[in-house]
Amino acid sequence: MEKHTVTVASLPLGDNPIPNNQIKIADLLPDPESRLDSMEMKEKPIGDSSIPYRDLTDSASKKESIARLIDKLDVAANIRYQRTEEDTYCNVYSYDYCYFCKVYLPTVWWTDEALEKILKGQEVAAVFEQTVDRIYSSAIHDWFLQWGASFGWERILTVDEIQNKVNANGGIGIICAKRKEKGLSGHIVPVVPETSTHKAYRENGIVVYPLQSQAGKLNYNYFSEVREDWWNDELYSSYVFYYHD
Repeated sequence: MEKHTVTVASLPLGDNPIPNNQIKIADLLPDPESRLDSMEMKEKPIGDSSIPYRDLTDSASKKESIARLIDKLDVAANIRYQRTEEDTYCNVYSYDYCYFCKVYLPTVWWTDEALEKILKGQEVAAVFEQTVDRIYSSAIHDWFLQWGASFGWERILTVDEIQNKVNANGGIGIICAKRKEKGLSGHIVPVVPETSTHKAYRENGIVVYPLQSQAGKLNYNYFSEVREDWWNDELYSSYVFYYHD
């Protein structure tokens, strides 16, 4: 990876900025077995009333509540997000982060058959491993391009812009990268508001490495320059930056 460069997101084929009002959320109901202290039911929202939602009153309340949410989810320590011999859970953490920020990001998505029915105007219920299946980070990259605009996501071209928008508005930023080798894991990471103690890395006032929070091979509640511009790694064929108020 080349250090200290301001990158512009690649523009893969299939970028669709036009919302489709026929498409709908694929979400399962919260489950009491889906918990921070458990590895079970990761496909379902966490059923824990002690986890704070983002307070949408104004930009200050949004940023303050996001900081509380990151502290509560505590991706560095909680069992739900710890890597196993088989897998890492960047997608699970990103889903949980967006869910409690009141923004839609899929952790399961419609099967091709279910999607075809929905786009024809038919009613389809989300039933795990029947009409919906888990979606992983490489597929989420493509989901953003195809369906992101339908759920309020805006394509952003630089990390400086996405960090500034997250800071100014208390919004949600995402970096998502797709693996070159089919079947292997990509990566997805929230870009989070800067705090008094946690900062993005800048050169000449321009954000080079945004402030992020991730599950992965290593889990960080907050990080910036420790992983540099990871999305430019040669493992990935493409990456996208997206923002949601």
